[in-house]
Amino acid sequence: MSKVATDETKDIFTISKQNVDKYFDELEKTTSKYSQTVSVIQQKCCNTCENMIEQVLSLQKEFASKIGFNTTLQDATMKTVRDYNEEILKACLVENQVIQTATDTAKQSIKSFNDNIKAIADLNKHALQSWLSAFTQVRN
Repeated sequence: MSKVATDETKDIFTISKQNVDKYFDELEKTTSKYSQTVSVIQQKCCNTCENMIEQVLSLQKEFASKIGFNTTLQDATMKTVRDYNEEILKACLVENQVIQTATDTAKQSIKSFNDNIKAIADLNKHALQSWLSAFTQVRN
């Protein structure tokens, strides 16, 4: 019986399946760590950008104050700045919705592809069995 087990482990398809399984097991372990790392780095970059902008604005405000520069905006200018900012925020929201929709579509496409792989494999298996039965009948 150990002879059968030894023969199975020498089979190219069994070895290939074992290697593929090991590869994807490791990939599953590292994918979540990778995603978490990228997410942390992205958050740190956002925090750094926000901090930098706040520091620059603070320095500019102090400088303007010390030289006596008038920083009061006209109502029309303030409205334009606020409206511009609102449009940027709306664009970001739309962009995020598009990305979410594209991500959902990609997930669905991958699921469909995965389902089709099984169907195609079954179809190929039946075709192979059909061809093999035709050739084995001819030889007998």
